[in-house]
Amino acid sequence: MIQKIGDGAPPRGLRLRLYRLPIVLYRLRLGRLLGGRFLLLRHTGRRTGRARQTVLEVVRHDTEARTWYVASGWGERSDWFRNVLARPEAEIEVSGRRWGVQARRLPIEDAEHELADYARRHPAAARMVARLAGYRIDGLPKDIEALARIIPMMAFQRRSA
Repeated sequence: MIQKIGDGAPPRGLRLRLYRLPIVLYRLRLGRLLGGRFLLLRHTGRRTGRARQTVLEVVRHDTEARTWYVASGWGERSDWFRNVLARPEAEIEVSGRRWGVQARRLPIEDAEHELADYARRHPAAARMVARLAGYRIDGLPKDIEALARIIPMMAFQRRSA
């Protein structure tokens, strides 16, 4: 059963600084220590036009389609999510390699499929993503479907060179 447990607001203050610590690893050229499970997203601010960065967990990487799937743990309020909706051309760094990508929001049906697959592979992490969004889930398929309607997902497809 999916249950509301908080406001799911993006972190502020000290909590935000803690969440941004992995960016330091990328700046020190140590991002590969996080492996393929995380990526550094370099994107452009929708209002300021300034360069922005955030580290995101990879829900799935489709090597054939050259696409990385990520969930917005703080929903549509996440700055990175709103930024790439407004300006979909971005860059990602994964395991020490960089690629130009085109972002697109996943339809709910695709997000349900991706989150269900992710929850099967990483049940504890799926519960944590739900908690970040302000929800508690039992991990049942209907919970994951409900979560997919709350937590939007983005696909980053590698652009041709």
